[in-house]
Amino acid sequence: MISNKDTAKKTAELLLQIKAIKLQPSEPFTWASGWKSPIYCDNRTTLSFPPIRNYIRENIAKIIEDTYGKPDVIAGVATGAIAMGVLVAQFLNVPFVYVRPEPKKHGRQNQVEGFLEKGSNVVVIEDLISTGKSSLNAVEALRNEGATVKGMVAIFSYGFDIAKTNFKEANVELTTLSDYDHLLELANDNHYINSEEKEALTKWRFSPSTWNQ
Repeated sequence: MISNKDTAKKTAELLLQIKAIKLQPSEPFTWASGWKSPIYCDNRTTLSFPPIRNYIRENIAKIIEDTYGKPDVIAGVATGAIAMGVLVAQFLNVPFVYVRPEPKKHGRQNQVEGFLEKGSNVVVIEDLISTGKSSLNAVEALRNEGATVKGMVAIFSYGFDIAKTNFKEANVELTTLSDYDHLLELANDNHYINSEEKEALTKWRFSPSTWNQ
């Protein structure tokens, strides 16, 4: 679910302004998965723009406090959400940890980096949700360390059905500042895209693996 409609549109507009999100239906991007995509999202770009970085930090913190109260720990998913997770943890004045995609091959072989007491209430910060697989891998790692994961807050979600299913099956509540539907609405209203491009972008979301073949 999104936080609220106004925040969703404002976040989408900011991401488009700084080209953290690029829409190119006529010149698709190729994802690591091999999918052809008319959209590319790199929310780490927000870190280079202090007013936007602060807007995202404060709105994520507000969602967390309004929904869960102050957690014991904020956890960021490596690598994209580490910096924003630190900013949110600093804003809330709570400890921070981050979660690797897999345990280290050496040393203590940690997957969760930082000090995490068993039984801690944790809210996870993520930058982008596609299928949700890597995000939920982080949740599993935290649970394996004895943490209670209260929920996850992300900057943006593509809104794939598979992600909704994955989060439901993992029993994880997800809230995002913005999502694909609000992005397309904002992009169309503000003339970032025309009606033909909007149609192409809409078709991609419902069949991303076969789009443009």
